[in-house]
Formats: sequence, structure tokens, C-alpha cells
Amino acid sequence: MNNIFFVKKNKSPLFKKANINSEKLKEIIFGEKFIKLKTNKNFYYGYTDNDKYFGYVKKEHLKTFKLEQNYIVNTGKAYLFKFKDTKSKTKKFLYLNSKVHISKVGVKFSLVGNLWIKNTDIKLIAKNRKTNFLEKIKFFKNTKYVWGGNTVDGIDCSGLVQELMKNNFIKCPRDSKDQERFFSKKIHIKKIKKGDLLFWKGHVAIVINKNNCIHAYGPKKKVVKMKINNVISELEKKSLKLSSVRRPL
Repeated sequence: MNNIFFVKKNKSPLFKKANINSEKLKEIIFGEKFIKLKTNKNFYYGYTDNDKYFGYVKKEHLKTFKLEQNYIVNTGKAYLFKFKDTKSKTKKFLYLNSKVHISKVGVKFSLVGNLWIKNTDIKLIAKNRKTNFLEKIKFFKNTKYVWGGNTVDGIDCSGLVQELMKNNFIKCPRDSKDQERFFSKKIHIKKIKKGDLLFWKGHVAIVINKNNCIHAYGPKKKVVKMKINNVISELEKKSLKLSSVRRPL
């Protein structure tokens, strides 16, 4: 019996319980692999292959898929087209890091199933990781804060870190507490540089230079750039002290 499934919706919630009113733990996006462990009515219970995150996914959002996933989406939202021209744009789209099978590569468009996608919106799945994981941060500018979100339509602090790293083929856990343990190289606050991660209990921010960071920040309800000292000060008022600075790469 096949227990390996892939997400067929552009995104699908991973729930804590087999109920759509249950807590949403994270979102899994098109093409992500899900390993089923058991069935519960309209849900499968299992875990996501890339970060071993356990939860429930609606059965109707998953399918078996035997074709090789050879490209990933390389823009915040990649719209699909009926034909090889921009005039035939559909309402269908895929989010950043969606994994797809491209069966035909054209001059400006490539074939995904029976629809076309712009070549500028995809890139080959690489085996080697890239060091500039902040490359796609522009797509998340002012993205609204959503607990458990993993897309440009809504994201949380650790989801932002994970999606940026995922686009550069860097392994990264989903939750901030696990990210802090996973990236073990500690850095003194006075020696921070672009790409370092600032951790508090239940929160993470990304250093973009020695004075500023960017994060999906609940109180601001969106992804924001802030002075590092201001973030430290604001969180200290909530009895949250900076727990560590980590260098992921």
C-alpha cells in the first residue's frame, strides 16, 4: 500500500488534530512529500518529509505522484497559463518553493501538467545549497503575520526562515526552538553579520546588517524591518530575553 503522497493544492494546512477547526501547525505547499502513517476519516496522519513535522492533512489535498520533480517555483506567486502567452493567464498559481514536474521547456514558457508557467518563475532543483538565503526576502515584504503560515499570503517568524532557506536548498526545521538547536554555531551579539539568526523563546529574526533585522512580527501583524536594539528592547518588556545568536551557514 502506497503511503507516500504529495500536496496537490497550492497550499494545505497541517493540523494538530483531525479537524479543520484544530490548531494549524504549518502549511505544506504544492509538491511537498507527505508520509502517511494512519487514516482518520477525511484526514491522513503522518509527517512532512523535508522537516519531519507530524500532523493531519485532508485526504483531498494529497495525491500519489510518480513523475520526477525537477523544478521549484522561484517567485512569490507563479501564475499558470493556458497557452504560451501572458494573455491566457488563469487564476491558478503556485507559491514559492512549490516542486513541479516540467515536461517541456520552451523559450519563455514551460509545461506543468496541461498548463504553462513562465521560465522566469522557476529554477532547476539543485543538489548544492547556496549561501545567500536572503535572496528572496523581497517577496515577503509586508506579508501579513499568520501563525503557521508558509507563503507570501501569510507567514510566521520561523516559517519565513524556513522558506528562505528552502529556496536555497538548505535544510531547516520549522519551529524556532528547533531551529535554534539545529543551527549550533553561536555568535556574540557584537559580531553579528548578515544572515545570522536572533532567537528568543518562541521567536526568531534574521540579521540583514549589524544594526537591522527582518522578521514576521506578531505585534506589527506583518513582516517588518526593525532596529535590532529596538526588537531586543520591545521583547524584554514582554519578559523575553535574547537567548542566542546563531550562524546557520
